[in-house]
Amino acid sequence: MLKNGETKVGLFQGMFPKNMLTFNPGWDSKAATLPEFTDVRDIQKTLKSRGLTPEPAADESTTGPAYFMLVDPDGNPILVDQHVPSPKK
Repeated sequence: MLKNGETKVGLFQGMFPKNMLTFNPGWDSKAATLPEFTDVRDIQKTLKSRGLTPEPAADESTTGPAYFMLVDPDGNPILVDQHVPSPKK
C-alpha cells in the first residue's frame, strides 16, 4: 500500500487477473465508517439508469454490506465494495 496525503494505492502482484480500481462507500481514507454516505445499491441504481450493467450486481432488495462490479473499456474490473451497514434514510 502506498499513501500520499489522503490518497492510497494498493499494488497486488498476481492477486487479481487484471488491474482493478476499488471504491468503498461508507469508509474514509483510514477505513473508518463515515456518518453519512451513499449506499452501494443507490450508486448501482444511478449507474444502471445511465446504461451501465453491473456484473455481478448488488441485490437491491437487501441492506448492509454489498458490492457490484463494472468493467472499463480496457476490460479492467471496477469494484464498488461497501463493508459497512447501510446508512439510515
